[in-house]
Amino acid sequence: MSIVVTGATGHLGRLVIEGLLAARVPAADIAAVVRDKAKAADLAERGVELRVADYDAPETLDGVFAAGDRVLLISGSEVGRRVPQHRAVIDAARAAGVALLAYTGILGGPDADFELAAEHKVTERLVLDSGLPHTFLRNGWYHENYTEHLAPVLEHGAVVASAGTGRVASAARADYAAAAVAVLTGEGHEGRVYELSGDVAWSFAEYAAEIAARSGRPVSYADVPAEQHLAVLTGAGVPEPMAAVLVDVDAAIARGRLAGTGGDLARLIGRPTTTIGDAVSAALRG
Repeated sequence: MSIVVTGATGHLGRLVIEGLLAARVPAADIAAVVRDKAKAADLAERGVELRVADYDAPETLDGVFAAGDRVLLISGSEVGRRVPQHRAVIDAARAAGVALLAYTGILGGPDADFELAAEHKVTERLVLDSGLPHTFLRNGWYHENYTEHLAPVLEHGAVVASAGTGRVASAARADYAAAAVAVLTGEGHEGRVYELSGDVAWSFAEYAAEIAARSGRPVSYADVPAEQHLAVLTGAGVPEPMAAVLVDVDAAIARGRLAGTGGDLARLIGRPTTTIGDAVSAALRG
């Protein structure tokens, strides 16, 4: 039996593997599913098994999983292509007879009413229909969705969004990784649904104030209409389809869809979640 992490060279996947190793899971009991072995050479050097597969080529998933494996399916990053990719992984996991399939979905699950949630909702249904023992890790927003883009904020002295006074209960990517580790290494998680979010929901005005306080530079919140927000994003080089998704997320934030603070994340990881202020400080330090 192995603990298998898909998307292992991505930001979240790497943090999960680091967390498993820190939890003293033997490297030989960890398998990383990757498209490119070269990108995971450092993991192989530490004793992690590499299993090569391409989700766009379902035949490459044959033999990637084994009976008794605990699998973390990290949702794909290619919006619009994720359903067939996820289906290929689920089908391979079912054929192998894995012991558990944990899936990183999105906060709210079937109740999420914004565009980015659509593929996650279909994937959850595919998992349910597969009959696999499963756990749903419905991740909220990451701090890093914002803090990785501080340069233009500091340059222009403004956080630009179209979310009004809506609030975001985000958490650090490392917090979500720790939750996945807890499920993969623990017991009693089969059939459970975890709505994962930060302990505190913040507004964009509060976020701007945190950046200003921690950087020592003036930063304010510019709440703009959706059309203007779309133009700002595309003008900054974001492809229009993705820019439209991000503007739609802001509309969901304005409706309170990413503000839930149910506490599942803190309970799973056994500590408070990382604050947005601490995430800003970490990003400023580089």
